[in-house]
Amino acid sequence: MLYRKKGYPIEDELVLCTVSSVQPHGVFATLDEYEKGGMIHISEIAPGRIRNIRDYVVESKKIVCKVLKINEERGHIDLSLRRVNESQKREKIDEIKQEQIAEKIVENVANKLKIDIKNLYEELLRKSEYDKLYPLFEDIIKGDVKLEQLGIDKNIAEELLAVMEQRIAKPEVEIKGDLKLRSYAPDGIEIIKAALKKAEDSAKGMLELRYKGGGDFKVILKAEDYKTAEKILKNSVDSAVEYMKKNKGGAEFIRQEA
Repeated sequence: MLYRKKGYPIEDELVLCTVSSVQPHGVFATLDEYEKGGMIHISEIAPGRIRNIRDYVVESKKIVCKVLKINEERGHIDLSLRRVNESQKREKIDEIKQEQIAEKIVENVANKLKIDIKNLYEELLRKSEYDKLYPLFEDIIKGDVKLEQLGIDKNIAEELLAVMEQRIAKPEVEIKGDLKLRSYAPDGIEIIKAALKKAEDSAKGMLELRYKGGGDFKVILKAEDYKTAEKILKNSVDSAVEYMKKNKGGAEFIRQEA
């Protein structure tokens, strides 16, 4: 793993650790991103009484911990395993996995062009002023950043972009809701079908409709960002609602909260 942070972590920061030693009353671990050692007291391993500490941790295991206290003068870092919930754990692991993907992209390009991997990695961080490479690569995929503008060699930039497009999907957000359509006209089914067609056409292929029964439909819209998604969703739903009203039908959209 090339990604490293300088200095010490801050209190309450989540850190990925590797268990180095398990003792009767605590665990010693290495903070992977800082290459520094930390200690987890047995009381911070898990809630309740712990009969066997090895039921929770063993040497070489990767764990996500919260930083409790730091003493830079002594070089001590106190950590907690029990204060990290599952959501925080997943989020931290996903962050590390993403950076590993970015590192693999750099490695592939460096090997192909026969240049130093670490030098390329550090050059990208330095010239972009990003803390990590994966967010930079995401912004490049979205078109918000261009490698050439950062002063990256053209050949290197072209190779990086080609591999990025293979390994990183464009960031996507999703909005869901329920669309209820009602018509008591003799040709009510055709009116509802036409209203749905209006909604789909307005969404430009970004809307998914799933029939739930009784004139109810699950609406799923995906876009690159929430601003775009909200705009497209509004136009799509409004077109269906207006069509139903013009044809003496009823329509209601209920947004599903995240």
